[in-house]
Amino acid sequence: MYSWTRPARRFLSTSSLDLQALDAWIASPKSLVLTDTFHSNHLSDLYITLPTRDGTHGRPFASPVEGTPVGYGHHLAFFHPRNPEALLRTDGTDADFCPPEPFTRRMWAGGTMTWNKERALKVGEKATAVSTVAKVEKKGSELGKPMIFVKQRIEVTMDGRSEPGMVEERAHVYQASVASVGSRVPRQGKISQSLSFPLSYTPTLTTLFRFSALTFNGHHIHLDKDYAQKVEGYPERLVHGPLTALLLLESLIYHRPRAQLRTFSYRAHNPIFVNCAATIHGAIVAKDKAELWCENDEGVVGMTGVIQFDE
Repeated sequence: MYSWTRPARRFLSTSSLDLQALDAWIASPKSLVLTDTFHSNHLSDLYITLPTRDGTHGRPFASPVEGTPVGYGHHLAFFHPRNPEALLRTDGTDADFCPPEPFTRRMWAGGTMTWNKERALKVGEKATAVSTVAKVEKKGSELGKPMIFVKQRIEVTMDGRSEPGMVEERAHVYQASVASVGSRVPRQGKISQSLSFPLSYTPTLTTLFRFSALTFNGHHIHLDKDYAQKVEGYPERLVHGPLTALLLLESLIYHRPRAQLRTFSYRAHNPIFVNCAATIHGAIVAKDKAELWCENDEGVVGMTGVIQFDE
């Protein structure tokens, strides 16, 4: 495991920011409508990328079946903006829903998912995702460390339906560019003390490449070691936040395959690095509630989550 230091943000005065441009961006309407089909071939590529489904953890690989419900969280591999490379940000990310400069560092902070089992998304069928910005918050300016929190709401509706089968909210944090490197103490995540069901795996560079390709995500922080070290100040490339969130969901389904999920909420606490062993833990804390968390081999918690479900 890596001993590392955190990029220390440069202290910025409000006079150095273009507050007028930022306020104009916050006030402007922002929405994106994307259509996609839950193709079984694309889902098969996702399955072979996930340690819970790739056939290496005691269960044979099984291809997705047309007409069956899409796996919980598997919509993350669909509905991606298709922007020319010339219009991407310098870090390889899409500019959709991103605040103006200098807020160029993006981090996936957490989110929620809610499923409507009566309107389930189906393998092989077409759906539309409508994305809007539900909330924008400015924080940290008084401390010289301004951050922009952007909460995106996504409603995914099958063709021919009037109600969404899945509603997601995802939160991103945008910070100003890194100026120097300083010491960092990992943030502590609150975890359950109940007996857990673990699932261990090691996210390799191949894992990150495959998930980046599946999600059409060109963020350099997952693929470019020089960028991760010299620009972001990390010792290695970072595992995708949505991949870790997806594995929290997958871990519960792996151990409780009959569970029908209602809601999922999660929060990122610390980065998980490529080629470092990680363990997904889960604990059933009530008859319809599970708490899950991902930690590295030093016990540092990368993400926590709570799932409400029926059986």
